[in-house]
Amino acid sequence: MGSSHTQVLRVIGRTALYLGLIASSIVMLVPFYWMVSTSFKPEADVFASPPKWIPHPATLVHYVEVWTGGLPFARFFFNSVFVAAMTTLVSAFFSTLAGYAFAKLKFPGRDPIFFVLLLTLMVPFQVNLIPLYKLMDIFKWLDTYWALIVPGATSVFGIYLMRQYILSIPDELLDSARVDGCSEFGIFWRIVAHLSLPGIATLAIFTFVGSWTNFLWPMIVTSSMEMRTLPVGIALLQAYHTVSWTQTMAGSTIAAMPMMLVFLLMQQQFIEGLTAGAVKQ
Repeated sequence: MGSSHTQVLRVIGRTALYLGLIASSIVMLVPFYWMVSTSFKPEADVFASPPKWIPHPATLVHYVEVWTGGLPFARFFFNSVFVAAMTTLVSAFFSTLAGYAFAKLKFPGRDPIFFVLLLTLMVPFQVNLIPLYKLMDIFKWLDTYWALIVPGATSVFGIYLMRQYILSIPDELLDSARVDGCSEFGIFWRIVAHLSLPGIATLAIFTFVGSWTNFLWPMIVTSSMEMRTLPVGIALLQAYHTVSWTQTMAGSTIAAMPMMLVFLLMQQQFIEGLTAGAVKQ
């Protein structure tokens, strides 16, 4: 009797959990659906009452207007792809390299240095805006790809994430490679990086999304239309038109597609990285 009662409670609890997850998913998907739906609507239907959830007639004219309008939207898109891809590659490499050093190498001051790095996580990015901008000005990097990529070349969060992941790799495996005459960088490249692929994929997704959606820093360090990124370009759509919501939603839909594609391509590694990190000590 007790076992049957426990099973019923478990089923009720699991059902409530699934219903809650479904409800929260709907709440998060409704704004996304409204954005995509609005991008296909005629301009007059945007504020129709009652709201039109299904565009009728559906039109692609707003996507054409975004790409062929007065703003170089294709250039914005290319800049965002290039900056996000380069930032992700460079950050993944250096963060994994630093994570390996803090996890497996012994050198004076390792733990205090890592502790100080963790303390910097409490400093908001906005506090560093003026010093970073001055550095970019000194290096003559303003309005260049260097200013958009180099500040994101590594991150304390990425170093911490990779250190925690690399800690799970057995020391005996690395010692065996050293006995066989493998260099430290060879150990990192041939063993550590290969075994850390789920963690690297997790970091890559976080880094790509953060770089792709970054608005404040690109807006500050770029001044020419040729160097603007997609988030800044979408904001300019409202500055160059009388707030054309259909074009803004079309631009936002275009901007959301690469992030979804990256996650779909790397979701298996991403989930593996998160679940593996849940049991690491």
